[in-house]
Amino acid sequence: MNKKDNSNLSSPLRGTGGMLYVVPTPIGNLKDITLRSLEVLKEVDLILAEDTRTTSNLLNHYKIIKQLSPYHQHNEHKVVQHLVDQLSAGKKMALVTDAGTPGISDPAFLLIRECIKAEIRVESLPGPTAFVPALVNSGIPSNRFVFEGFLPLKKGRQTLLKRLVEEDRTMIFYESPARLVKTLEDFIEHFTPDRSCCVSRELTKIFEENKRGTLREVCNHFKEKNVKGEIVIIVAGREK
Repeated sequence: MNKKDNSNLSSPLRGTGGMLYVVPTPIGNLKDITLRSLEVLKEVDLILAEDTRTTSNLLNHYKIIKQLSPYHQHNEHKVVQHLVDQLSAGKKMALVTDAGTPGISDPAFLLIRECIKAEIRVESLPGPTAFVPALVNSGIPSNRFVFEGFLPLKKGRQTLLKRLVEEDRTMIFYESPARLVKTLEDFIEHFTPDRSCCVSRELTKIFEENKRGTLREVCNHFKEKNVKGEIVIIVAGREK
C-alpha cells in the first residue's frame, strides 16, 4: 500500500538550522503571490525587505505579523555579515523586494553568495517577475532572449548599445518613466526606427498598458503621454 503524500500539509520551512528563503512578491496585483510564499512569510523568524513600508502593505493585506528588517542596495554591504552570522546560528529568514523576484535588477546576489560560502541553505521560490509576462504578451519571439535590465546611465551605455546592434535574440530592458523616451530614441539610433518592440507598463494593475509597434511608433506614442509606472521594454533582435 502506497503511503499517502502529506507534503502539502507539512510546514513550508524545511528542516532545522538556518535557511534563507528568496520570496517573490506581486509586481502589482496582490493576488499574484503564491500560497507557499505566504506560508513561508508567516513562519520565518525575520523578513528582509527592500522597503519595509511596501512590504508592510503586503503583510497587512494578508494579516501577517512578522518582524521586518531593511535590506537594500544602500545597506547590503554593511549588514550582510551580521545576517550570515544570524543564519549560521539557526535563524530562518525570507528575503523580499518591493515587487517581483529578488536578484532580478534588485538586491539579493550579495547575500545569497555569502550564504553559499558559509554553507547556509538557500531556497528560491518561484513567482512573479515583470519581464516574463511582458515578453510573452509582446508578440515578439520568446524562444531565445537576453535580459539586459537597466542600461547604464552614462559610462558604458554607448558601448553596450553598439554591442547589442548585432544581437539576434529578443532583448529585454527595464526603464524608469522619466528615461523611457530617451532610451527609445537611443534604440532608434542604434537598432533602426523600424525594429519591432513592445513597451509594457503597470503590469497586472488597473492601468496596464502594452504598446506594440515599431520603435518609432512606440516612441512617438509615449512622447505624447505623462508616463508612470514600472516599465519593461521588449525589442526584437536583429534579423539574420
